[in-house]
Amino acid sequence: MSRRVQNTHKKAPLRELHEALLEIVGVMNRPQRDEAMIREAGISLDRALFPLLVLVERLGPIGVVELADRVGRDYTTVSRQVAKLESLGLIQRQESTIDRRVREAVVTEQGKAMTDRIDEARKRIAQAIFATWDEDDVETLARLMRKFADGIK
Repeated sequence: MSRRVQNTHKKAPLRELHEALLEIVGVMNRPQRDEAMIREAGISLDRALFPLLVLVERLGPIGVVELADRVGRDYTTVSRQVAKLESLGLIQRQESTIDRRVREAVVTEQGKAMTDRIDEARKRIAQAIFATWDEDDVETLARLMRKFADGIK
């Protein structure tokens, strides 16, 4: 029988969850984290472009407005950074199939090769983090994080 989280005096687990999320977001937003990932992947890419390339690969085709919203940056800044990624041959822009006024970014073959290297680096880092965890615990965490992410949207 599953128990549902009730709006009662038991707030400790929700506070603990919030504090854990604040720590995770804090770590994820540190510039050093992206720099370490870039080094581990053995790629040459400006740290400011790194999250944009990953998001274009994961979510593309994607417009600059949505991309800027997802990374919490100004549209004009992201537009310049997308242009830089395009000049590096890592993404290309194309007309949206839904709205011809919108140009969407998609990853190129060269960009995909770079994000594949990033994925491998992320896997190595995660394996080190979860080295002492039971496999079932990692699977449970992944399942519950997906459930939480779907719910928070």
